[in-house]
Amino acid sequence: MEFKSFVSIDWDIVFQLVNTFIMYLILKKLLFKPVTEFMAQRTADVSKSYEEAEEAVKKGEEFKAEYEAKINSAKEEAQEIVRKASKRAEERAEEIIKAAQEEVTRLKERAHKDIEREKQKVMNEIKDDISSLAVLAASKIIESDIDEAKHEKLIGDFIKEVGEAKWQN
Repeated sequence: MEFKSFVSIDWDIVFQLVNTFIMYLILKKLLFKPVTEFMAQRTADVSKSYEEAEEAVKKGEEFKAEYEAKINSAKEEAQEIVRKASKRAEERAEEIIKAAQEEVTRLKERAHKDIEREKQKVMNEIKDDISSLAVLAASKIIESDIDEAKHEKLIGDFIKEVGEAKWQN
């Protein structure tokens, strides 16, 4: 009887296991390591892309804040320009009103002077007329014989009338 072992080693299975192990080592060296490195590189690239995106967002927010500040500054400048223009317009209006008032005052003064001149002219004409009348009255008095009392009364009345005419004007 032959002694058969209960455990028989099948050399095909051993060769397959050895081949699988060698294949595993070769694949690990040639495939797993490059794939792992590629995945690590890809992960790093994705992380870098996220960081760049976050940085771009921060820069965008900074630009937005800067843009809003410039817009606010421009609005304030525009308001200041409008305020200055309004102030200049008001000042110009006041100058025009002041010039018009000065012109009115000057015209009033000239009118008063013209009135005074005309008044003086009329007074001179009245005095000339009164003088002519006085001369005419004197010539009539000389023609008629008047006593001294009557003569003084006529002169007094004449002076009184001339004085009243002067005060009325």
